[in-house]
Amino acid sequence: MSKGPVLIDLEGAAPPRVTDAPPGPETAEGAPGAPGGQAMQMAAQLAAGRPSRLGRWFWSLLAALLGTVISLAAWDYVTGLLARSPLLGGAVSVLIAGFLLVSLAMILRELAGFARLRRVDRIRAQAEAALVSGETGEARRVIEELRRLYAARADTAWGRQRMAERMGELMDADALLALAEGEVLAPLDRAATREVEAAARQVATVTALVPLALADVVAALTANIRMIRRIAEIYGGRAGTLGSWRLLRAVMTHLVATGAVAVGDELIGTLAGGGALAKISRRFGEGLVNGALTARVGVAAIEVCRPLPFAAEKRPSVSGLVKRALTGLFAKDG
Repeated sequence: MSKGPVLIDLEGAAPPRVTDAPPGPETAEGAPGAPGGQAMQMAAQLAAGRPSRLGRWFWSLLAALLGTVISLAAWDYVTGLLARSPLLGGAVSVLIAGFLLVSLAMILRELAGFARLRRVDRIRAQAEAALVSGETGEARRVIEELRRLYAARADTAWGRQRMAERMGELMDADALLALAEGEVLAPLDRAATREVEAAARQVATVTALVPLALADVVAALTANIRMIRRIAEIYGGRAGTLGSWRLLRAVMTHLVATGAVAVGDELIGTLAGGGALAKISRRFGEGLVNGALTARVGVAAIEVCRPLPFAAEKRPSVSGLVKRALTGLFAKDG
């Protein structure tokens, strides 16, 4: 009996390669273990979800009922306390009055935030109309509105000065708005993209390193709210708490409606090493995809919060933002 290796003739057929083997259950497309950005998709669904009419009536009536009960209870308590101890009742009355004043200040701040958001929306609508009509007068009115919007901003002073110096040379609406984009909004665009990169990096890191259930969803939702609020502040919107939630809902509703929160092969394929990383570790793959989806949300937020539409300037690239945000984040040592 031969003790050497046994050779089997395959009649000229090439041996199968390892790379031709079907993917395992952890990396197959659509498998439960494949990275799909579940945290960002769930956060988007939560933010974009709109309660039913019956639900809105329920919460509105519940808030009115609780407000009435609390107000009557506070009134009865203060009047009874004043009858028993005028000094102590007066002190409690002062505390309640202070609380009401702070609440009124918060309400006024929220209303001011909504007014700023409407102002930015109005300028953008006027700019879009000026681009369509080509009217120079409309473009100059848009630029004047933009100058008033940023009149108190030191970071736009140099750009506004250069824009004012060159406006007399231009007689075309497209050229005037392109001048405003390049001189005034280009520095703000760079600041906004840095915010998007930071949020994408944070979401990717938390998803990859925190294995707790729903922790990645909470982190993604919180990071996206903070990112959208900062982008609005950069462009002059500076929304309050309710305004930030309104912006988040507007952005997420748009992304969900257009299917931009879904994950495709092209998203991972554009990222260096993304496919290999997802095969090595599902959590790192999830972090990469969630970071990319956060960048998509950030680009949509820039378009929503920007007072001028992208015309002369180039719209930020999602793949470029993700590459800059995640370069080296998941790199292996050596």
